[in-house]
Amino acid sequence: MDEFFDIPTLIVIGLAIVVLFRLRQVLGTRTGRERSPLERQREAAPVKAGDETVVPMRPRPIVESSEDQERHVRKVDAEIVQFAHGDDKVAAGLKAIADADPGFTPKSFMEGAKAAYEMIVTAFAAGDRQTLKNLLEKDVYDGFERVIKDREAAGHKIDFTFVGLPRIEISEAELDKRNANVTIRFHAEVVSATRDKDGTLIEGNADQVTNIADEWTFARNPKSRDPNWKLVATSQLE
Repeated sequence: MDEFFDIPTLIVIGLAIVVLFRLRQVLGTRTGRERSPLERQREAAPVKAGDETVVPMRPRPIVESSEDQERHVRKVDAEIVQFAHGDDKVAAGLKAIADADPGFTPKSFMEGAKAAYEMIVTAFAAGDRQTLKNLLEKDVYDGFERVIKDREAAGHKIDFTFVGLPRIEISEAELDKRNANVTIRFHAEVVSATRDKDGTLIEGNADQVTNIADEWTFARNPKSRDPNWKLVATSQLE
């Protein structure tokens, strides 16, 4: 049995014990109650007064790379060509607006204009003054409100249904000293019937789709923090 206790063997065993002891000190032992890396990170992070959560409620703004910016410029340029329909003056106006307002794109503007048109004509038919106030410039609102008052005084009511916008196009676009102005021609389909206080039909047809055409101008100050455009002028096309 002496061969099991020779000097070289004892040295190897001793070194192994020392190595295991050092590893235990560095790595520790697992007890089943270890904190996860995320828990340790949360405990180590300084907590400021008033902080209620680790994740900020408002994400930090993302800084676009030069490649992203170039891609955005190409996208806007393509949309300008698409929505200008070969009108150089409209294209120049849209370009000037996009340069003054980095958040402006013709496509998103047109989508917003479609939604605004439907909301406005529907609110006007219903006499919804609050909705109109939020979307119209004061002079335009005053004109709409006078018509609503006269209609209410006469006891007239409108049965109105918005069907769709088969055609919409930009007719003018410009950037003046203060505002960006975009004029749009709306060709809409609606069902409209005006009745008197007795319910008698006096105008329109409740069972027929009617085509109407309007030219509206929307305006916004590119330097304003308010992202909304307002309707500043209206005219009915023949």
